[in-house]
Amino acid sequence: MLTRLPGLGALQLARLRAQSPAWPEGWLALLPGQARQALRLWLEHPARSPLQAELEALEEWGDAAEDHHLLSPDHPAWPRLLDELPDPPPLLWARGELATLTPPRLAMVGSRRPTRDGLRSAARFAEAMAAQGWCVVSGMALGIDGGAQAAALAAGGTSLAVLGTGIDVIYPRQHGALYERLRRDGLLLSEHPPGTPPHPGHFPRRNRIITGLSRGVLVVEAAERSGSLVSARLALEQGRDLFVLPGSLHNPQARGCLQLLRQGATLITRPEELLEELGHWEGPLAVSMPEPEPAAADDAPLLALLSDVPTPLDALVALAGLSVAECQRQLLALELEGRVTATAGGWIRLP
Repeated sequence: MLTRLPGLGALQLARLRAQSPAWPEGWLALLPGQARQALRLWLEHPARSPLQAELEALEEWGDAAEDHHLLSPDHPAWPRLLDELPDPPPLLWARGELATLTPPRLAMVGSRRPTRDGLRSAARFAEAMAAQGWCVVSGMALGIDGGAQAAALAAGGTSLAVLGTGIDVIYPRQHGALYERLRRDGLLLSEHPPGTPPHPGHFPRRNRIITGLSRGVLVVEAAERSGSLVSARLALEQGRDLFVLPGSLHNPQARGCLQLLRQGATLITRPEELLEELGHWEGPLAVSMPEPEPAAADDAPLLALLSDVPTPLDALVALAGLSVAECQRQLLALELEGRVTATAGGWIRLP
């Protein structure tokens, strides 16, 4: 409960715990003003305190399902890279497989409005890193972030998403299928209690966890004013390796990448180069891998069944005579190529 007191970070809390103050008098005397007022309100009038609602949410979350976890620095699965941050989260709500925290992690971030080439590059690098045992970390955002995570999972690898909402809130709504896949085969993390809606201030804070969890950050297409540049700055401040894919001088979505390269980020053009640069983290890594063949999306039977009128997934499964898994795999390949997209009513074919 103390981790939820306003103005009390993980490092300050650890220092207070080391002093072993008596509860609650000693804590009230040592806490900073805002945290002290919040604790006093909870002790004297629990029904009026937001802390009481969060304590109830903690109890409900822990009892809800086996894939629900609450991580603190004392938990054996707590990612120790977060301890290096000046402002680590005091706790993390988690949903999914905690084993996802075991492999080395690479963050992949980029534009929410990527080009087709940008999506293909993100998928290529995510698949290659997954094949070498790396976990792809991102924020489940539209565009590059979600595309990289989906590609890593589709390749049989693993991925971790840090949310800017409560752990049970799917945002953006278009990524409902990706959320479920991450819950089943990867991991979802959030520093916000369940039910917390999206808020603009949450996402820059979320980025520090994405980069803090990772040993390197790869930027794939970023405009001059982009949240990806915030992640790049955080990565450098946290001592993480920063890598950038180059882009065309005529592509507005690549101007932020060119800016980062001018500032000294490492230029990467092939997955082999990225693995070589990251080798100092894990020792020698295999770097010989075949170039992935481009997906033959034009031959996908689903493309002929789609139009500008949304078609639900279950209807596509029945029409195409495919399994749900195969249907989702083909839709993902088509989406990464910019041929289809998911809407509120189902899937549509893009012009």
